[in-house]
Amino acid sequence: MKRLFVSLILLIVAVPAWAEIDIQKVTSEKGITAWLVEEHSIPFTALELRFRGGTSLDEPGKRGATNLMAALLEEGAGDLDAREFARRKEELSASFGYGASDDSVSVSAKFLSENRDEALALLRTTLMEPRFDEDALERVRAQVISGLMSDAKDPNTIAGNAFSEIAFGDHPYGSSGDGTIKTVTALTREDIQTAFDNVFALDRIYVSAVGDITPEELSALLDELVGDLPETGAPMPGPADVAIEGGNTVIDFDTPQSVAVFGQNGMAREDDDFFAAYVMNQILGAGGFESRLMTEVREKRGLTYGVYSYLSPKTWGPIYVGRVSSSNDRIAEAVQVIRDEWTKLKEQGVTQKELDDAKTYLTGAYPLQFDGNGQIASILVSMQVNGLPIDYVTTRNAKMEAVTLDDVNRVAREFLDPENLHVVVVGKPEGMEATAGN
Repeated sequence: MKRLFVSLILLIVAVPAWAEIDIQKVTSEKGITAWLVEEHSIPFTALELRFRGGTSLDEPGKRGATNLMAALLEEGAGDLDAREFARRKEELSASFGYGASDDSVSVSAKFLSENRDEALALLRTTLMEPRFDEDALERVRAQVISGLMSDAKDPNTIAGNAFSEIAFGDHPYGSSGDGTIKTVTALTREDIQTAFDNVFALDRIYVSAVGDITPEELSALLDELVGDLPETGAPMPGPADVAIEGGNTVIDFDTPQSVAVFGQNGMAREDDDFFAAYVMNQILGAGGFESRLMTEVREKRGLTYGVYSYLSPKTWGPIYVGRVSSSNDRIAEAVQVIRDEWTKLKEQGVTQKELDDAKTYLTGAYPLQFDGNGQIASILVSMQVNGLPIDYVTTRNAKMEAVTLDDVNRVAREFLDPENLHVVVVGKPEGMEATAGN
């Protein structure tokens, strides 16, 4: 019965209405800061930690080490091996999650108030005393390699990796953070420990908490949980030299349906025009069936089941990318329509109705993201990582509403770059050949 209750808690948690979210900044005695949303109606808390750097901190020749390290953090810590750790976590009805991306390593925890101290003590061992036992390393390594073998046969992954290499070259962004079969096979326990030491430090940590916890309790929690981490970690990789050139890259792959990744240089999130670019993309490719790309590529011509684009403001090199798939005999037409729409929006801009519809959707959808303690905690950490102010939750929609037709059309003219839109196609595209460019 208790397990059922806990499951319901994890899935259905009472959170304040979006407009009523009160975010407090908490600073511990050791100077660690966190953002907190108190919600005491249910004895449950979600905690989110983010460590800046991510898989981009992999050592030369050790690609995949950070990803493998993150996957091993729950495979035993302190005095507990993997099986004992899992049993103890279940006894506490706690939930932990670890993940690695290009720019960060994330640690998530959900726990009941009655088990808070014990749950956090267990979580602390994964951050202070990871075991990285050889048997766990080999088991998880095998799982990662199995995934890499599957990726080698997946045209979507092949296209994405190829585009990243074109866009970012030798920068860590230019290769998969999962590593390759060769690099992951060669990783040693010492490599995993180095990856851990590179990431987990106080100079790159962001924390948020949502739920049944007071500022005073959170302050004490911060010092106990992470206060003994080293002050500094590995140096950040630095900016990527993103210089995407127009053209087509064609990778021969035996499949009846080609996959295409297309994109150009992007825009940093802190750019003054980012909101206008975000609205512009909603109209061009992010608006589902209402977007221009879906209308022209799918609805009018039936060339695909789906096509989309999105701004990817990576920390060290922003890009603007999209994806589409189509049969081999029609992918060339789909790509040409996308290029035409890129040019059309740049030259002709958007209409007032398109702008109004996009802003209505974006402002209406935003509050729906705040649908649980864990989700809110993740949003708050992302805000901190992206350098957004603590009142962003309440001011974001006003900023979106302030975007004008002139703003969007000016950004479209200045930002969209159809001449340097590069397309990577994986498949056997008919009537489409590799051209000059990256």
